Amino acid sequence: MNSKLIKTLRVFSRTVETGNMSGAAAELSMTTSAVSQHIKQLEQEIGLSLFNRSPRELTLTEAGHLYYQSCLKMLALADQASTQLQHLQNKPSGELKLVAPVGFGGGLLSEPLERLINEFDDLRIQLILTDEPIDMIKCGADLAIAIGPLTDSNLVARQLATWPLKLCAHKDHPISQIKQARWQDLNQFARIGHSNADSNAFNPSTLESKPLPKAKITVNNMQSLIKLVIDGVGYGVLPEPEVRHLLKSKELVEIAPEWAMPNYTVYAVTPARDSLAAKTRTAIDTLKLCFNHVSKQVELVD
Repeated sequence: MNSKLIKTLRVFSRTVETGNMSGAAAELSMTTSAVSQHIKQLEQEIGLSLFNRSPRELTLTEAGHLYYQSCLKMLALADQASTQLQHLQNKPSGELKLVAPVGFGGGLLSEPLERLINEFDDLRIQLILTDEPIDMIKCGADLAIAIGPLTDSNLVARQLATWPLKLCAHKDHPISQIKQARWQDLNQFARIGHSNADSNAFNPSTLESKPLPKAKITVNNMQSLIKLVIDGVGYGVLPEPEVRHLLKSKELVEIAPEWAMPNYTVYAVTPARDSLAAKTRTAIDTLKLCFNHVSKQVELVD
């Protein structure tokens, strides 16, 4: 509600309750002239007199009585809204609409989501998993997890973590049977690529940088890419945190390990607002804390 209107309504209600403008002025730390101006402005806007005026007495007109009852209701609603907004600003509550890539539903979000719902009883989370571009403004999302830099100037990105990519194949795939597979060996087999993520490989020893062989199959979903690699259809560049357990169990093996894949950066993305609700701020902090833990596990594995 308009703050100027709220102030005018408070001036009117205190004038009614104190019985005169000077009394309202004293309570509201205003001048009597300023109170009078607020009352006149209100009367001009509604087109009716609110008070019967005499040198000694100020009484409500019929319109004044009706308007005073409405004024009390409007002020009560304004106070209630203010309290609720302060609650949202200071304590995580309400519904948090979170958008994330499908791959994050495989376990990367379990720890942060568990922390959030266990710590904040009034918080509910709606999780939307998609690898397709999404209009955060249109869908009303509070927070999105994204990979890589943003191009939309209406959004704000905050870095959460940086994780490695690994060039992997199933243990039974022919390329895994080649001892110390070299770069040229990659061209003999099918690579499966992600439609939104392709990059060069780098050799730290020789300082060479080479593009990966052209993908024979391209998919738009990381979980599908991982499944195709697990099924032995081909090899692919996979996010280490999502396949760590498979590398540890040796179901997947890293191929041509002397060639390093680039790291990928995970961002928390929000609409470009001056301030964030407590639920969004807390979710970002929790995601960063938990993803930092994942990053340390990567270091231990390496």
